[in-house]
Amino acid sequence: MMLLLTLLLATLFFCLAVFRRTTRLGRRAPAAIRQPTVEIHDAALARRALVDYADAFIDRPAILPLPPGRRRSDNLTTVPYGPQWRVLRRNLTGGILHPSRAGLLAPLQRTAVEALVADIAARVGGGDGEVLVRDVVRDALFPVAARFCFGDGIGERDVRDLQRVLREFELDVVVEGFGGSMVASLVHWWRLRRFVASSRRQAEVFLPLISRRRRTQHRDDADGGVFRPYVDSLLDLRVPVGDDDVAGEGKEEHHLSHRALTDDEMVGLVSEFLGGGTESVVSCVEWTLAHLVIEPEIQDKLRREVAAAEADRHGGERSTTPAAYLRAVILESLRMHPPVPLTMRDVRSPQAVEHLSLPDGGARVHFILGDIGRDGKAWTDPDEFRPERFMAGGEAEGVGPLPGPREVRMMPFGAGRRYCPGMGLGVAHACLLVAALVREFEWAPTAVAATGGVDLTEVNGFFKMMRTPLRARATPRGTSA
Repeated sequence: MMLLLTLLLATLFFCLAVFRRTTRLGRRAPAAIRQPTVEIHDAALARRALVDYADAFIDRPAILPLPPGRRRSDNLTTVPYGPQWRVLRRNLTGGILHPSRAGLLAPLQRTAVEALVADIAARVGGGDGEVLVRDVVRDALFPVAARFCFGDGIGERDVRDLQRVLREFELDVVVEGFGGSMVASLVHWWRLRRFVASSRRQAEVFLPLISRRRRTQHRDDADGGVFRPYVDSLLDLRVPVGDDDVAGEGKEEHHLSHRALTDDEMVGLVSEFLGGGTESVVSCVEWTLAHLVIEPEIQDKLRREVAAAEADRHGGERSTTPAAYLRAVILESLRMHPPVPLTMRDVRSPQAVEHLSLPDGGARVHFILGDIGRDGKAWTDPDEFRPERFMAGGEAEGVGPLPGPREVRMMPFGAGRRYCPGMGLGVAHACLLVAALVREFEWAPTAVAATGGVDLTEVNGFFKMMRTPLRARATPRGTSA
């Protein structure tokens, strides 16, 4: 016992010694890390900040400070507002996620739906069976996201490797701020080391796939002319060179010199594309199905609407436009359970500090998205799952996932200039997958959940997920996919 205690003390002193040698990075850390954190839970205050003071709420802080000598390499989420952000955003929204490309994505979407239905059918074996919803949705959706990102040639082993390193990254990156105590700083140091190691593992998986794509991207027959993968656009992209303080709002981008993206930037952008495009949809589908399991009347009403839409379809193709009640169900799920727990801003504007009562010198502002969507001043019975509120005549008629300029009642994908550009595609994917789940299967609680209830406890990590992953009993309805 004495030997064990001695070893533990020696290990602790070694960690503290290493920590003291690395505390210098705290003095070099971005100011956002050292700033106080202010949380906004109120929908009206969120609107005032993001609309009335939009220019002050356009920068997001880095999630973690970097070790000394390590160059900051931003993705679209964290890059400071300026020429580089505009080029990256325009490339994604105008070249990859533009609604005009929706038809080109239809084959990939059908692949995901067919894979989901086939996987569940195989697991339940034609009778009643339990399904771990999160896993089957992710397994169906992620290969499509990988194909959308890297194009043809992505095999099963590639998909497994991509999923593994992204999962490790989500577990290693923690979005909360850090306190000033020795223990908090030591924990922060440990997280930073894990973050750097996780980023390195991502590079080891992503870069060979990017290099493979670089060799094939300009072939005339690449991808059969169906669509342009995201990596192709990044390989061709040129971003402005220079400090954002120099190349700011008043300097036109075409007057700046340009460069290709670095390997680190490519890795960050691909990680963001794959992780955000998959896990946000997985979260939404799991939460939605959990409520449908709890409330079979809503599930049955939704099934009838989906079946009616199927009967009305033309040309044998299923519509990619969600029917009204399906969209209402998805919106209600997003209101109560936004895919991410919060969105962050780095605010230094003197006007915003004064009029929003922020600390002198600015602050890191956290918008708590779940609380904003359940603000009792903005919603009737905010903790009740009630999709009808989004239907014609309901209190939220006309409210969508992106807030308008007059009010903020929910912001599951953020708001203002830095809202999530993948919002439209994410909602479309969630609608397609939920429609397939209720069309092909009847969902009910498992034997355990039937007695103890479905656990709707949330856990806030990189994404907002169910603390107890949803297991539900699926019964095939006897219709073809």
